[in-house]
Amino acid sequence: MRKASISRKTSETAITASLDLDGSGQFDVATGVGFFDHMLEQLTRHSLIDITLRAEGDLHIDDHHTVEDCGIALGQALAQALGDKRGIRRYGSCLLPMDDALVRAALDLSGRPFLVWQLAFPTQKIGNFDTELVREFFQALSTHGGITLHVSALAGINSHHMAEAAFKAVARALREAVEPDPRKGDAVPSTKGSL
Repeated sequence: MRKASISRKTSETAITASLDLDGSGQFDVATGVGFFDHMLEQLTRHSLIDITLRAEGDLHIDDHHTVEDCGIALGQALAQALGDKRGIRRYGSCLLPMDDALVRAALDLSGRPFLVWQLAFPTQKIGNFDTELVREFFQALSTHGGITLHVSALAGINSHHMAEAAFKAVARALREAVEPDPRKGDAVPSTKGSL
């Protein structure tokens, strides 16, 4: 069915997330963190994965728990929607330019979470948003989605452009990886027989 819904509630956040891997990039996102909503909309639009997400977090403290827990919930939903991963391409990559920024993302839906992050922002903030939270989101997404994920900035002088390029590059790589592989039928894309 390639759809999933997750509810996650802690003393810090309450999150509901649903996604459809065979969507058209429709998004309905509200986290209370404006820049993060903008990035999640890019993730949705460019992956063609429909995402509905609602988050209420302890924003009176800061944005950290909300951003991280959204990554956890979306990672869990992605893993659930992929099931045993039969018939998918499994791998995806993208080299994405956005004005001054050039970001490369490559991923493997291996079930073995690992993040390699080679993106240093020139500023600590984008508006009121802490740039370090971009990495926190992708760490949570990769850990709970079972994704080996490499993100590297090859160029960039504007933090907004670099962050947006990262979200778009990961989105395009995800789009490729979750697609059904017409040459594989319902085979698991691994010589081990399972992922």
